[in-house]
Amino acid sequence: MARAGCACAQKKSLTEQRTLVFLDEAGFYLLPAAVRTYAPIGQTPILHETLTRDHRALIGAITPTGQLYVRGQDRAFTSTDVVRFLTHLQRQIGTKLLVVWDGAPIHYGEVKTFLAQGAATDLHIERLPGYAPDLNPIEGLWHYLKQVELKNMCCHDLDELRHELDKAIARVRHKPHVIDGCIRQVGCYS
Repeated sequence: MARAGCACAQKKSLTEQRTLVFLDEAGFYLLPAAVRTYAPIGQTPILHETLTRDHRALIGAITPTGQLYVRGQDRAFTSTDVVRFLTHLQRQIGTKLLVVWDGAPIHYGEVKTFLAQGAATDLHIERLPGYAPDLNPIEGLWHYLKQVELKNMCCHDLDELRHELDKAIARVRHKPHVIDGCIRQVGCYS
């Protein structure tokens, strides 16, 4: 099913001369993503963290050619923020876009108004079926950031988390094989 959905999106983007973009949001908390370590037996590492719900929200998009676009903020995204990001993508990419995303509630509201006011000519939206994170390649990128780049990292405040996320995203931009792997994982080929 993943291959068929992705193949349809790629075919549509080629037919209509649109750039295919996979978009999603993610939250990164101060709590560490604890993963397996190679500590000596009997010397379990202790992670000291701050118990808080403070988080850094990221919205990002990847293309089959390996481009990565990310914006972040210290609060949850709203539909207005999504419209700002879509406008940013249009300026950065410079072509008509075919955006593939999930059915999150923030993808409605202001987004519908934005499309109705004329953006729909340059921006076409394709929604993934139901809750299907395994069909969106950028979910793999979020997983990679949390489980590889930021593994076992304890940040004391949002400024430190922002700094570490910026460094992790910069490292991923220099690893095109990671983005390509996320796309290939769901059956999309560049």
